[in-house]
Order: sequence, then structure tokens, then C-alpha cells
Amino acid sequence: MGLYLNPGNEAFRQAVTDDIYIDKTKLIALINQRINRSRVKYICVSRPRRFGKSMAADMLAAYYGKGCDSRELFAGRKIEKEESFPTHLNRHNVIRLDIQRFLFDESHLDIFIDKIQEAVIRELEAEYGGCFVADQYGLPGVLGQIYAHTKEGFIFIIDEWDCVFRFAKERQEIQKGYLDFLRGLFKGAEYVELAYMTGILPVKKYGEHSAINIFKEYSMLNPGPFAEYFGFTEEEVKSLCRKYGIDYGKTREWYDGYLIGDFHIYNPQAVTELMDSGAFRSYWTGTETYEALKIYIDMNFDGLKESIIGMLSNVRCEIDPSTSQNDMTTFKSKDDVLTLLLHLGYLSFDEKTSEVFIPNQEIAREFMRSVKAGGWDGLVQALRRSDGLLQKTWELDGEAVAQGVAAIHNETASMLKYNNENSLTCTVLMAYYSAKAYYMNPLLELPSGKGFADVAYLPKRDMDRPALVVELKWNQSAKGAIAQIKDKQYIDWLEGYTGKILLVGINYDKKKGHTCVIEEYKKNK
Repeated sequence: MGLYLNPGNEAFRQAVTDDIYIDKTKLIALINQRINRSRVKYICVSRPRRFGKSMAADMLAAYYGKGCDSRELFAGRKIEKEESFPTHLNRHNVIRLDIQRFLFDESHLDIFIDKIQEAVIRELEAEYGGCFVADQYGLPGVLGQIYAHTKEGFIFIIDEWDCVFRFAKERQEIQKGYLDFLRGLFKGAEYVELAYMTGILPVKKYGEHSAINIFKEYSMLNPGPFAEYFGFTEEEVKSLCRKYGIDYGKTREWYDGYLIGDFHIYNPQAVTELMDSGAFRSYWTGTETYEALKIYIDMNFDGLKESIIGMLSNVRCEIDPSTSQNDMTTFKSKDDVLTLLLHLGYLSFDEKTSEVFIPNQEIAREFMRSVKAGGWDGLVQALRRSDGLLQKTWELDGEAVAQGVAAIHNETASMLKYNNENSLTCTVLMAYYSAKAYYMNPLLELPSGKGFADVAYLPKRDMDRPALVVELKWNQSAKGAIAQIKDKQYIDWLEGYTGKILLVGINYDKKKGHTCVIEEYKKNK
């Protein structure tokens, strides 16, 4: 048993004996199906920090590795009921690497690949010294010789595989050299029984260097059958809340929202911290700072700020993630930035609609912290006005609403290109930011350019508030906006809704400024 070759089960032992442990051992059954199957034995699972990647890697090392007896650790766990459980339990040679351990200083970037090979070969020599001679082919050559002599293969478990792309953001020669090393280690290698890599980013796209596309990727964009293992599921969190006497409804509001496949997934570390402390707050800052988020949201790609404003107001943003290069420096559009934020855990993704959104209150607070530090003072001031403006809407005070929208317009003029209905929509979303406390996510209809012309708010079930149907006009009239709502029967989609409905017409005229008319909708008998 060594540090890298068959490292034992102590790390997993500590996890299962912790006060809070969620049984994810059934993941092993999925992995067992891929052992020694050339087309599917290369697996790359990417998800954000604090989502249990290292724990899963420790679990797999404890299960497969020959250097220990882990039967007692898996006794009573879900995997024990699976047919494949005894077949692979402590029957394989495991090489377990945490790449970040070789890169804790910038000076290590030029030597870390050599150091990885030296460290593993040193342990292989103690076990298989008579089976190989180290040569210029390094670790792949050594493993090939061992396999030729013994016919024993290896399971590779590599954690933080992508940290090179985070530490060496601007050094492409380092990144390409690392990809070449992985390609040489894995591609076409008979000694590979299984390769399981975890990281934050999917495999970097690099032309001919994308030869490591032998890996089947499972990410925040495409979790596949691994979805429920990306974090804590709803049922798992409900169970913890019952055990620790924590309000599940409030827990859901604060930490739910990561839509992974068909599962609502919670951040494991945030939930664990909540169970320990009983305090609802953002635990994100323990590992990710708002400065890191600020770098990306300050990028001035067309439409990026409008998208963030919309998402802060609970609106989703459609993206095309196919252009992303899966690194932290190559950005050509807002979609590239939003795709990175998704992989970093700042956004969630709906596969069915290709839309991203801010998942929960914890992450919304991190966005707000970044906005405050990023010179978006106008947005902060605008959002503070929201409570009063919403109250004036309920009071049918169109003049006060017009004045409030005008003030928000002035405060955000430096951020938005205020010359079309899309910009007016962004202003209205900021104006009704506080609606998120009383209403479901706003509904945007009728595409107009890159945005939408109309906004509708339906109250949450337990809230006695009127529904709002908002029509926006540019250089026309607020009364005309109300007339259009009626003439085009926008209310029809609310058929069956029995509560009060307010019609809100807002117009912006370059000469006259903002005007607003609010009416209560009179339903036909």
C-alpha cells in the first residue's frame, strides 16, 4: 500500500464515520459496468467545487484497491446488494492521483508531470521491480512492461484533473504538454482497466490534442446516468432536515435549484454546514470568492449584463454552450462566459430548454456581492427601490411607478443601451426584483429582438397578491399598452386563475420620459 499505488481506504473510512454521511455507494455499480470495456472505460466527471468529487474518488479507491480490505466499510451500504459487489471488491491495482497535490506552487508547473511519473514509478518499483526497466517512455512505458510480464491491469482514479487549466491559465504550452501526457498514458493502453477522472471543467478542446476525447464526459451540461451522484438529492436533504430539525422549505429556497438531469441537486457542503450550524447563510465564500465571479460578469460582451440582470430577477437565459473551449481564458461571447459560470457552479442548466439560471438564494447573494464590488452601483440602487415600486403597483399608482422606473432608468443608464424594448424590459425586471418574494419566476412572452416585450408575474400559492401582466411600449403610449393587452387577449393564458389581475402598461418616450397606467382587470361574467 502506498500514497499513489493502492492507497488504502482511510480517507473513505473517515467519510463514512462522519456525523453526516449520505450513501452514494450505488455509483460503484455504474462504474463496474464499464471495467475493461474499451468504449466506455474512460470516464470524466466534471462538477463544481464542494460537490463531493474527492469523496467519490476516495470511495472508488477504497472499493477497488488491492492494498486494503474494505468489506466492513461497505457493509449495509447500497452497493452491497448489487450483484457485482463481490466481483471487484479489492481485486484491482489502483493508481490514485490528486493532480492539485503536485501543483501547490506556481514554480511546479514546469516539473509536475515529471514528479508525477517519478512518484508513481518509485512505488511501482517496490511492487514490480523485476518486471520493468525505466526508460525515456516514462510512466506509460513502465506500465506497459508490467502488463506484458504480469497481465495485471490498473484502475486510474485522477482527482482535480483540470487544475492545470486553472493554475496555468495563460500558459498554453503547459496545458498542451499535460494533455499529451494524458493521451500517452491512456490512449490505446492495454493496461488500463478503467480511468475515472474528476474536475471542474470538461475536457479542454485543443485540435489534435483533443485525442483524449476517448473519455466519455458527464458534466453539469450532460450528467447522464450519474446525475443523482452530483450532490445531495431532494429526498436525501429532506431526511437530513428531519434528523436535525431544520425547516426543509427554507432549506430548499436557500440551497436547491441545481437541475441535474431529472434531479434537483443540493450542494453537499452547503447542506452539511447548515446541519452543523443551523444557520441559513451563504457558505459559498468558504471556497469561492466574489472576486472570482466578478472577473467574469464584468466582461463586456454584448447582452451579458442584461442576462445577469434578468437572472437576478429569476429569468432564465438561453445559451449555446457548444462554442465553449472549456478553459478559463478563451471567451468570444456571453455564451462562453455563462457556460464557464455553469461549470463553476454559479448557474444551473435546464437540458430541455438549453437555459441557464441562478439556482438559489445562496448563489444569488454571491452575484449581488460581485455586482456591488464591480461598479454596478446603479443596479444596486435600482434593486433597493424595488420594494416601494411593487407596493405602488398594488396601489394602482401609475404615476409613482413611472417615476420609479424613470429613476431606475437613470441609475442604470451606464450599464444598459437604453434604446429599445429589450432595455426597457431589463429596467422593469430590476424594478420588480422584490417580486421574487411574492411571485413565481416571471414569464416572458412574445420575442422581440434579443429580448421579450411582455412580463407576467403569478403569485405563489401561499401569497395573497394580484397577478401582474405588464406590457411595454417604446415611443407610443401607456394607454396603448393596456389596450393591446386587452385587444390581443393576453389574459387568456390565465384562464382558470381566480385571483385579482392587474394590467400594467409602461411606455418610454425620449421626449416625455416614462408613463404608466395600471388597471384592475374586469373578468367577464
